[in-house]
Amino acid sequence: MVGGLNGERMMIGLLIGILVLVFLVLKTKIHAFLALIMCSVIVGVVGGMPIVNTTLESGTTFGVIHSITSGFGGTLGNIGIVIGFGVMMGQIFEVSGAAEKMAHTFLKLFGRKKEEEALALTGFLVSIPIFCDSGFVILAPIAKAISRVTKKSVISLGVALAAGLVITHSLVPPTPGPLGVCGIFGIDVGKYILMSIVLSVPLAVACIAYARKLGKKYYQIPNESDEGFTRSTYQEPVYDQEFRLSDKKMPSIIEAFAPLFIPIILILISTVATALGKTGGVVEVLLFLGSPIVAVGLGLIAAIFTLGRVLSRDEAIKEMEKGMMSAGIIMLVTGGGGALGQIIKDSGLGNYMAGHLAETAIPIVILPLIIATVMRFIQGSGTVAMTTAASISAPIVLAAGVNPYLGAIACCVGSLFFSYFNDSYFWVVNRTLGISDAKEQLTAWSVTSTIAWGVGVIEVIVLSFII
Repeated sequence: MVGGLNGERMMIGLLIGILVLVFLVLKTKIHAFLALIMCSVIVGVVGGMPIVNTTLESGTTFGVIHSITSGFGGTLGNIGIVIGFGVMMGQIFEVSGAAEKMAHTFLKLFGRKKEEEALALTGFLVSIPIFCDSGFVILAPIAKAISRVTKKSVISLGVALAAGLVITHSLVPPTPGPLGVCGIFGIDVGKYILMSIVLSVPLAVACIAYARKLGKKYYQIPNESDEGFTRSTYQEPVYDQEFRLSDKKMPSIIEAFAPLFIPIILILISTVATALGKTGGVVEVLLFLGSPIVAVGLGLIAAIFTLGRVLSRDEAIKEMEKGMMSAGIIMLVTGGGGALGQIIKDSGLGNYMAGHLAETAIPIVILPLIIATVMRFIQGSGTVAMTTAASISAPIVLAAGVNPYLGAIACCVGSLFFSYFNDSYFWVVNRTLGISDAKEQLTAWSVTSTIAWGVGVIEVIVLSFII
């Protein structure tokens, strides 16, 4: 018996619920949010939880509906406001030219022959506030312009850029997906940011190396008219012309970077102060400023009054509202994942599965990695994959005493696996770079995303023996 329920029956309920979830997402018009809520109901009802809320002798409320509502609200209570602030900031960042300014800064910093590194680092930072699809559309013209001037293949430049974007989009808060995973696992966002940034670097390095090889295999240069591409045999880059961005007015370096760095630095300072056990008036102020809600809110304010100065009041509000519309979808999916996780936790199924997994030789941290990988391959969305994996595995990981940060990293890494035809980003990258052959599309982007996944898997396995 598990929490008053039969453990085997709850396992059957979970299996049926997951199968229904996959079917609904793949084969019907039902949105992932509704599918997650339906899955939660099925897991609870089939597993034997009371369908009407019941008050136990301990005074706690127990039931399917209570678990769903408390799980949904509890998860969004932690990260909902931050997601809203983050996407609003990202929208201003997107329309202000800040991304282009970042790219120009890094191109000058890295110098000639390091264009892939410069674009990857640009994407690495830009995708923290901006969705990777939008970030690639914004920055791809820069990759094309560099390709025309240097005669370096646009494939190597574009793939390096796309990799930098997708890695932080999948691993580093305050990007909404990883932020939702942090909320479901109940971990400190600052510590997770620091950990995920460090772990993201080897993924980016591996993808850059592969992008360079792709550039030699598929040598392609954009036409001068900006319509179509010319494919030919490989030739070495030339640097007899100076690359320049368009003449449009862009923000200063400080204005471009400040909205992004302010919240990250404040959150990390707060995390370090907490880890050192410091107390006192100044430290309390730092802890307050470093709370994710305040830190990202300050970043949003900085974006409004610096990057947003090129927009009228109506334009700025309209752009932020556009971002809020996308935030609604993300918050609903994240809350739905939290509801499913609460069902698993309240029923005692997490403890039941953790106990059985502990008796096997399989590391428990492999569970969220496998779930995220399978969900990613089946339905394409990295956000849905990591959220589903977190909602199912968090109660089990926590019950087994495994480091929750490692479980969260495993969920996010799994969501990188083999981007292909059911992933919108796959099409954005390949079409923008002029890759039309299916085999070349898979080689160019599916393999790249899988390389990032593979390096991440190695990191997760190594870390499982350390922490």
